[in-house]
Amino acid sequence: MTDLFWPGDERAGDLFTERAWLSAMVAVEQAWADSLAGAGIAPAAADLSGLVGADDLPDLARAAEGGGNPVIALVRLLRERADGPGAAWVHRGLTSQDVVDTALVLCARDTVARVRSELRRQAGHLAGLADAHRNTVMAGRTLTQHAVPTTFGLKAAGWLGGVLDAADALDRLRFPVQVGGAAGTLSAVVDLARARGAADPVAAATDLAAATARRLGLEPAPPWHTSRGTVTALGDALVACTDAWGRLAADVATLSRPEIAEVAEPAADGRGGSSTMPHKRNPVLSVLVRRAALAAPPLASTLHLASALAVDERPDGAWHAEWAALRTLARRTAVAASQTGELLAGLRVDADRMAATAEGAREGLAAEARAVAAFAGAGTEPAEGTAGAADALVDAVLVRADRFMETDT
Repeated sequence: MTDLFWPGDERAGDLFTERAWLSAMVAVEQAWADSLAGAGIAPAAADLSGLVGADDLPDLARAAEGGGNPVIALVRLLRERADGPGAAWVHRGLTSQDVVDTALVLCARDTVARVRSELRRQAGHLAGLADAHRNTVMAGRTLTQHAVPTTFGLKAAGWLGGVLDAADALDRLRFPVQVGGAAGTLSAVVDLARARGAADPVAAATDLAAATARRLGLEPAPPWHTSRGTVTALGDALVACTDAWGRLAADVATLSRPEIAEVAEPAADGRGGSSTMPHKRNPVLSVLVRRAALAAPPLASTLHLASALAVDERPDGAWHAEWAALRTLARRTAVAASQTGELLAGLRVDADRMAATAEGAREGLAAEARAVAAFAGAGTEPAEGTAGAADALVDAVLVRADRFMETDT
């Protein structure tokens, strides 16, 4: 998949594409059908594999307008194409939102797994940079101006801390099934269980929801048709990732300016050029990562707004606004994850340039140390050229990174 409006989109592969979402919806219908049959409520489970595919997407997309979602047309196709007594039982007891929401969760889970893998890769690169450059002195800058000495190792450790925070946000996510029926009461499932002679129709209905969750590898959960914390948490966690990457990309873009030239992006054929200025080598990876960081928060805010307006027992429009926002945010996060990993893997650090800049600004960088020495009184020598507790701070982040890497082995 490519997108002229979002260069690099192909890095996300099949994550959250229309085809992936369709496949996930069919998987939900299959898991539900298997659960119905397993509980003895349906006489058999239809085999839904291969009944719909990419060729059906245009017709399903057009038909979705008629009901406001793609499930109605999908169910019709599945029932028409399935064989045996289980065909008529496809989707019985579910509602469209159950299928859409659970399929979105499945797609989100795949995206989160990809992004978390990229975060681990990034953490490895950043830990290496932080350790290798713990003694690489550079000019610390605040509000764009020289401040006091720091080290590039500490800067890299700061980037690493952001990446670890993002990984923590992903690890807190939940991936629940959505099974509630028409208005979140499981009424149709209870009625079907009763009609099929279940001794406890209510227990049978809740067991079906749990069985479907197990088949899909999701968490059992009460219906959350209008409690959209699952979706907003996903959005927030993805934005935590783009925030972390945006911060380091902004630093790289700034430090790679010709007048600073302390770092440089990895070189690659055809990258960073200009249509009219042949001398340029633009920090394109940083530019594209910053783009994602700027565009992500408004998408997450759409999810929060939709959550706040999720009225009644099933929302009218708010729910519908989530799908494209979540899909776009997820794909763009996966793209930025890949671009950030490539940026860090080949980042070039010019320690000599950093040292020369720090030495040239020595007078200003030592101003705080002289002021502290003057305040402390006679006999106190100004600690010029040192970076305070930078080394200890780097160590603390590296310990945290080691724990993160160990949990993934």
